[in-house]
Amino acid sequence: MTVRSILNTKGHQIMSVEPGAKLAAAVKLLGEKKIGAVLVMNQSRLEGILSERDIVRVIGERGAGALDEPVSEVMTRKVVTCKEADTVAELMEMMTEGKFRHLPVIDNGKVVGLISIGDIVKRRVQEYESEQEALRDYIKTA
Repeated sequence: MTVRSILNTKGHQIMSVEPGAKLAAAVKLLGEKKIGAVLVMNQSRLEGILSERDIVRVIGERGAGALDEPVSEVMTRKVVTCKEADTVAELMEMMTEGKFRHLPVIDNGKVVGLISIGDIVKRRVQEYESEQEALRDYIKTA
């Protein structure tokens, strides 16, 4: 199973904010959309990623005043990305080693989606359920 197959099911929509946006606006977007991360993009260029973890860390360090800071002061700048041809096993390894839960998907230098660990788990569960059903059907007809 590849990233492409997950995106074809999930969709290619991405939530993003500009680097100059206030952290409070990004927090509001995360809450409204019930998501755990947003891409930080300047036009169509990926500049960083902002996750719930980044927000908790900065508020813990600097207090609620950090909500008035620009996202660019809080975001993770060194973003690990993946390609549509990457396998789920490769993603799981990257996420486990890097201890992060979101991966932007890049195709020909352009962001085409965002994969979360939740997307991967959902897809793996669907795979296992399909395999179990196929095995049950096989046993019934044997």
